[in-house]
Amino acid sequence: MEIAPLDVLSDLSRMDTVMMIGDTDTGKTTMAHTVARESVANGRTVAIVDGDVGHPSNGPPGCVSLTILDSTEDIEELPPPSQLHFVGHTDPSRLALQQVVATVSLVTKARELADLVLLDTTGVISGIAGQTLRYHETELVRPDRIVALHRGGELEPVIGMLTRFFDSEIVDVQTPAELKPSTLEQRDNHRRECFARAFAPPLATWKVRPTVFAPTLPAGLDLSRIDGVLVGIQDGVGACLGVGRLEYGDDSLRVRTNRGEGMSGLRLGSLRIDPDDFQTTPLNLHEVMFGL
Repeated sequence: MEIAPLDVLSDLSRMDTVMMIGDTDTGKTTMAHTVARESVANGRTVAIVDGDVGHPSNGPPGCVSLTILDSTEDIEELPPPSQLHFVGHTDPSRLALQQVVATVSLVTKARELADLVLLDTTGVISGIAGQTLRYHETELVRPDRIVALHRGGELEPVIGMLTRFFDSEIVDVQTPAELKPSTLEQRDNHRRECFARAFAPPLATWKVRPTVFAPTLPAGLDLSRIDGVLVGIQDGVGACLGVGRLEYGDDSLRVRTNRGEGMSGLRLGSLRIDPDDFQTTPLNLHEVMFGL
């Protein structure tokens, strides 16, 4: 399947920073990997920043990931992410600030490590949430090219806005007809499979104090209220090591994770996660903490 003409791919592969935008299943990840393959073949190091926290191509859901590619073999079978940044939800519109901060932070890091940075953004492109995410990502990343993948006219409002406010060149790409959208069930299964990999054995249980969280837990909080909450495992220098699940019982709070070595603190997510089937339930942290 040809995702774009060869001259377009060749041009993109020579850039410094390229951002992919488009609805769900329009070929953003396929485009990123195709451009990466072209660039790596020409001797460049490529970084892919995967901002799709709901259906990631690499790393756990609820996180933005950075993956470094040095060879075509890396593209065929992605190596583990070089770095993660915890967002805490699989719907970026629910935590837009965290989403933008995570994305821009990893793009900044990627520019230190690679010749070409490819930003694979989320599929949220409509309404205030979609436009807000794309506006601020473009504002802070300032990509050389924005690849707009679409099936029809769904991107016209976003493209119009970005053209009006920024000078990044926009490359218009029609999604190939043979690229079929996945079903809701397929997307749900993919998300749960990604969580299953993130919680793969060996798992360890670590007892944690109420003082290690961001945001800080209010004094007197009934700790059972955060049982089952997804957390980001943080080191002491601002990086996310992986994800974990809080467990409360016998008057103590613990975190279940396979990324506990080097753990310095925990970032609270806005999801509860079932340890058996990895289904998630959204929650409002303000309501959990203050009972409102």
